[in-house]
This record gives sequence, structure tokens and C-alpha cells, in this order.
Amino acid sequence: MLDILTYNNHTHAAIYGEKYRKMKHLDKTDKAILKHIQVNGRISNVELSKRVNLSPSPCLDRVKRLEKEGYIERYGAVLNPTMLGYDMFAYVSVTLDKTTNDSFEQFQKEIVEIKEVIECDMVAGGFDYLLKLCITNMKNYRAVLGQIAELSGVSHTHTYIVIENVKKNMGLHVG
Repeated sequence: MLDILTYNNHTHAAIYGEKYRKMKHLDKTDKAILKHIQVNGRISNVELSKRVNLSPSPCLDRVKRLEKEGYIERYGAVLNPTMLGYDMFAYVSVTLDKTTNDSFEQFQKEIVEIKEVIECDMVAGGFDYLLKLCITNMKNYRAVLGQIAELSGVSHTHTYIVIENVKKNMGLHVG
């Protein structure tokens, strides 16, 4: 299964700034709510309230507060990529010819337009970005790689084709 989400091209700290520095302490009930919602975003409030030992009204109040405070960013579904015709995944490291703010901004603006790029992270180390591609076949991969190579400022790329997924994203550990 693949968690297909749309990611903003900014870090959480850059977006939320002060909110992340002033995060409220989560009690064990808040953490239990987050654990249950992360596993099943469609859980009813009544069922959730039973699982965390609250009555429905206070449970819903807590969920709304967790949403408002940014602990819950969105709700979504986990889609099966094979059923949708995506039989391959690849990681592509991208090195830009310059590491200026303008170069980063231009690359980020362009990379989000390529639908096969399902994740894009700016990284520290031997290259600038790590992309995760969801592709249908090798011909599709070659076409997408051509698009990436033609983006503004791209100096070179290296590709790593996924042979087998060993551990899927099962969500964040909630203390």
C-alpha cells in the first residue's frame, strides 16, 4: 500500500515557526487519540471516545483542538499503487549546479508539477534533493527522468530503483 499525499515544499518549522516552539504538552489521552486516528482516520467519534475512555463530546473537543493546533494535518486514504497501475518506485538524488535560494526556489516550483514525484526532500550531504517516484514501468521512468534532468539548475541525478519494500510507512511513533 502507498500513502499518496500532497506535500508542501516547505519544512514544518518554516511554515509554523512559533507554533512548533510553543507546542503544548500532550497528555496520555491526546496521544491515544492521535494513535487511533493515525491508524484509522475514518473512526467515528463515538468509537474513538470508547477507545480512549472519554465521553463523545470531550473527545470531539480534543480532536478539534488537535486539528487546530496542527497535530493533525489532514485525513486521507492509503491507496494500492499496483491496482492503479504503478508497478515501480525509484529514488532519485538531484544535485543542482548552484546552491542559492533562487536556485532552490525555482527547482521546488518546477518539481511539484511532475505528478510521478510523490515525495521531494531537500537534504544535507552529497546532493541537494531526494525524490521518490511512483512510476508505471521503465519507459515511464525514462520519460520522468528526462523531465527532471531538464529542470532549471539540475546538474546531475542518480537513480535507485526499489526492488522490494521492506517496511512501509506505518505512521509516526506517538509516545
